[in-house]
Amino acid sequence: QVQLVESGGGLVQAGVSLRLSCAPSGRTFRTYAMAWFRQAPGKEREFVAAISWSGPGTYYADSVKGRFTISGDSAKNTVYLQMNSVKPEDTALYYCAGDSNFGPVSRWPSEYHYWGQGTQVTVSS
Repeated sequence: QVQLVESGGGLVQAGVSLRLSCAPSGRTFRTYAMAWFRQAPGKEREFVAAISWSGPGTYYADSVKGRFTISGDSAKNTVYLQMNSVKPEDTALYYCAGDSNFGPVSRWPSEYHYWGQGTQVTVSS
């Protein structure tokens, strides 16, 4: 069952901006943190950004820091990823995820309980 739904991906040219959105699908659930991950063909899923509702605080992978911004609404379990100055290296399936356990924000996919099916971002040069 789909737990989260991502949107906003597409085929774009390098240097432009995109904004990805993620919202719950179906029944409600509680999260303490939400995150964005991405996965390119032949590669493992990697951390992109996360937001902790307790703080709050945001966290970014070095590869996107300064270009991407994560934001959200804890009451709605909704997150956004503002992607500026996108690069071909950003091409991947982007997944949002929710962590139902209180604790330190994790960069590892296995720590997240709720997932979407992903939205494809393809950046051409």
